[in-house]
Amino acid sequence: MLTFEQKLAIIESFPELKRKDVSMKRVNFHYEESTSDKKNVVYHLHPNGNGFVYAEYVSSYNTDDRGMINIRDFSEEELRTVIAKSIQSLAPRSTAEVAIVGDLEEERWVNEDNASLILVQEDEMWNVYAGLNLDGTFPSYNEAKQYLEEEGFRRA
Repeated sequence: MLTFEQKLAIIESFPELKRKDVSMKRVNFHYEESTSDKKNVVYHLHPNGNGFVYAEYVSSYNTDDRGMINIRDFSEEELRTVIAKSIQSLAPRSTAEVAIVGDLEEERWVNEDNASLILVQEDEMWNVYAGLNLDGTFPSYNEAKQYLEEEGFRRA
């Protein structure tokens, strides 16, 4: 388990986050650019090592009823990954994403290099976009998912 100081160092390495000291020596970290009402990415990090990361919009984690996951026993890599995904899930969409997705439902997929693709259902087809470029069109969600996984992407 990482110590409080180690977790602080990891979290503070994200320049997008702003530290807010709260009661009982706990610390929150806000993402001021969030497009959601939720600004807390890290919530109540405590000197005993306990704390939470907001991950309601991150599909690969089981969250509590507040959209939080407990990070008490996370490794450095796990902590960095979940914070990056949390920030990405709250970040404003790029102009390209708005142009492509509009009001449609979307899924963001990322690879180990943090490159991202967007999967969107348009009419009866599933389209994969890399920025403004159409990367692939598939007749079913499962085929699009299989393609993304084969290319080394996972759902963010």
